[in-house]
Amino acid sequence: MAKLTKKQKEAYAKLDRSQSYDLAAASALVKDITNVKFDASVDLAIRLGVDPRKANQMVRGVVTLPHGTGKDVKVLALVTPDKEAEALEAGADYVGLDEYLQKIKGGWTDVDVIITMPSVMGKLGPLGRILGPRGLMPNPKTGTVTMDVAKAVQDVKAGKIDFKVDKTGIVHAAIGKVSFDAKKIEENANELIQTIIKLKPTTAKGTYVKSVFISSTMSPSIAVEVKAV
Repeated sequence: MAKLTKKQKEAYAKLDRSQSYDLAAASALVKDITNVKFDASVDLAIRLGVDPRKANQMVRGVVTLPHGTGKDVKVLALVTPDKEAEALEAGADYVGLDEYLQKIKGGWTDVDVIITMPSVMGKLGPLGRILGPRGLMPNPKTGTVTMDVAKAVQDVKAGKIDFKVDKTGIVHAAIGKVSFDAKKIEENANELIQTIIKLKPTTAKGTYVKSVFISSTMSPSIAVEVKAV
């Protein structure tokens, strides 16, 4: 096992790994045990009692975090010429169609979210092998395939994120930065957790939310008391 650095030892000294913390305490503690020199992301890992292999137990959705993610999200709007001005005015970083389709075909994926229109989806199909593995393929379920391009761009810029349970039954999501005050981290985390609770599949049996952990980039994970959320 690798030796802990001085900073890691300091972090572990502040954390009682034998106990779970309520969300407010965990949100404050994650700030206290983070000592990297950059503005680290704060992440949630929520283990669910579902079988993601079954279509009727797939948990997927979108949530708008009340305080945003703290990240400058780069948005590409793949739209027809009549929608370009609307997308630009809403704050899209890149706007166009065929020229960006060609760039993606060549391997360019330097964006966080792609928003498009239903009529354009046919052109994106052949790019699925590039966009799919990177989580960039637009999807009507996440609001990234829509005629209301301006609202979609504004929502993403304001802190709307999409989430999906992975094959091990865990939802991973970034819910802020350590520079946020603890209350904002707590409120963002709670918004995501409550949204996931509302999406409980009717076919899921037993305990739905099995565990919740909060951490920052390179920090230890903090167990959140499930009953408290």
